[in-house]
Amino acid sequence: MNIIYMHTHDSGRYTSPYGYNLPTPNIMKLAEDGVLFRNAYSAAPTCSPSRAALLCGMYAHTAGMTGLAHRGFSCYDLRCHMASYFTKNGFETALSGIQHEANDTSRLGYEKILTRPRRGLTSSEWDFANADAAVSFIEQPRDKPFFLSFGMFNTHREYPENDRFNPDYVIPPFPVADTPENRADWCCYMKSVAVADECVGRVVAAVDRAGLREDTLIMYTTDHGPAFPGMKCTLYDTGIGVSLVMSGAGLPRGVCRNELISQVDIYPTLCRLAGIDIPAWCVGVDARPLIFDGKPIRGEVFAEVTYHAAYQPMRAIRTKKYKYIRAFYDTEIQCYPNIDDSTPKNYLVNSPEFRWPMSPRMLFDVECDPVERVNLARDPAYSVILAELSAKLDCFMRETNDPLYASRSVPLPSGAFANRMDGISPNEDDFIRG
Repeated sequence: MNIIYMHTHDSGRYTSPYGYNLPTPNIMKLAEDGVLFRNAYSAAPTCSPSRAALLCGMYAHTAGMTGLAHRGFSCYDLRCHMASYFTKNGFETALSGIQHEANDTSRLGYEKILTRPRRGLTSSEWDFANADAAVSFIEQPRDKPFFLSFGMFNTHREYPENDRFNPDYVIPPFPVADTPENRADWCCYMKSVAVADECVGRVVAAVDRAGLREDTLIMYTTDHGPAFPGMKCTLYDTGIGVSLVMSGAGLPRGVCRNELISQVDIYPTLCRLAGIDIPAWCVGVDARPLIFDGKPIRGEVFAEVTYHAAYQPMRAIRTKKYKYIRAFYDTEIQCYPNIDDSTPKNYLVNSPEFRWPMSPRMLFDVECDPVERVNLARDPAYSVILAELSAKLDCFMRETNDPLYASRSVPLPSGAFANRMDGISPNEDDFIRG
């Protein structure tokens, strides 16, 4: 069985299979031809930690990736990376486009690096060039199965300039205000996701032309929520909720799965579907019972933030009914550097009297309160639920060797750097260095 792992930057669930009026017909067709996971979650809603969790099969802090690779953070052992493991198990492995797990791509274990040079190209042109490189790889004759990672820059900021959508007839996603400026910004996201969708379409068409659809598992996902306030780099569902579609290779067609699945479950699942052993370091769950029979595979998912642009350590546990978030920092500080610079962010920065609601302990009933607006942590009626989820989160942190469990802080690794938490922009050069 061949495996194609397609991934975008910062898309969350904002594609048409999840009910949004967005120009993603190719992703929709992929979902209609396969399995759509409605309750898939990132293990760490920042770029490098999320991908390290998915591609190393363990939580980001266990893998060592507590921050961003291009800021000096790194995994403890990249031999655990999916590319390295699949190479050792007889797959031809290739990368085209973005990866965010290491500063040096050659350390990841891919046999072939197909990524085109970025110089002089817009983000859209670069994604199209890497999609075409992936297409050429798919169409090559070979005598063994392949694992192909195709990573897109879109839908990361800065978005392409909008030349297609009328901002008078769109609405930004919750929790972004419906203003003319934010509608115009959302139209640029729409243009960006349309580019990603075109790339997906090119890759899927190549699989079909090569007659490989029945022998190839095609997976589409993203790292975390979009780059808007209250989304990316938060543990709300708008930050950790992700798209996940699997299609081909004998998987069911046109089905929707509503049970919980974490991105750490992808590694062991792909191993089992490919007929190879799950390595000992994988902590996820084989999701085949969920894929084929709709059976639950886990009662809760866990998510974390440690460093993004700045240090903002948080941990969370989410069940189908409740979510508990614990913050390990001074929640009175508005950590603006961990919000990508944007038009929606400007409203916050220009309103210094506003304070984003945050508490050291937050409990939400995500069925009755899906927008996570009512913090129940101090409500005596929920004391038993709070104690149960708090104990489970502590147990998770202890069993996965989370550095926050013992010390309640995570120092910067040697050579890494981060913004000061009380800054404004991630592009400021007033850094703390390890």
